[in-house]
Amino acid sequence: MKTKRPAIPYLGWMLVFTIVPLVMVVYYAFTDSKGHFSLESFRNASVYSEVFLYSLLIALISTAICLVLAYPLAFSISRCSQRAQSMIIMFLMVPMWMNFLLRIYAWVLILQNYGPLDMILNFFGVDITLIGNSGAVIVGMVYEFLPFMILPLHTVMSKIDRSWIEAAQDLGCNGFQIFRKIIFPLSIPGIISGVTMVFVPTASTFLVAQYLGGTQFMIGDVIERVFQSDHHTGSAIAVVLMVVILGFLVVMNRFGDEEAVG
Repeated sequence: MKTKRPAIPYLGWMLVFTIVPLVMVVYYAFTDSKGHFSLESFRNASVYSEVFLYSLLIALISTAICLVLAYPLAFSISRCSQRAQSMIIMFLMVPMWMNFLLRIYAWVLILQNYGPLDMILNFFGVDITLIGNSGAVIVGMVYEFLPFMILPLHTVMSKIDRSWIEAAQDLGCNGFQIFRKIIFPLSIPGIISGVTMVFVPTASTFLVAQYLGGTQFMIGDVIERVFQSDHHTGSAIAVVLMVVILGFLVVMNRFGDEEAVG
């Protein structure tokens, strides 16, 4: 079958801005400075294994928190009228219209020493460091990517037929039974989509840890810094990260297929 002409610009875009950069990254990862095949870059990348594991841990924690916060919020939104749903979703997306870096700066101002939140806590006798630690990084991650968890959950939950819930109530099911037998099973596709949309960017993002984590950096920050001086090692780290994320996507897609069959 011949490729339709309207798809040609899309294919060209994918080739130039996606395929070619990926090929170049893989090429640099498996070659040395002379262009010869080498695995030295991966040996150099092993130095950052702790940062890599730390990034995955932060991504998992941030994803879990986003899921816990987004699930009841998305369900509550889905029970509102159509007009109210549209308004709430719009308000949730308003912060996303602002530049990513500006949103991070806002959290720096909120969490910094002698900032508004620090002064409030000091007033009540609570003296803790709010910035420059893993907790601040997680807060920034959750704030940045919570909408990406809410939207797919809301999309799936808004399609749940309310008559099923009413029928379960008529049959004597309590709230927990309705959630366990109707709402949760039908919302699993949204959970899978939301977890994927949050975990992937949180595992590879940068700048958040640079501004909120103090001396604690994530693997995205390491790739940015290493790549400036050593393309080969930076590419090797990026390839390892891509393989891990690809494995995660395969697992989530297979889990989603099994749920669909079930």
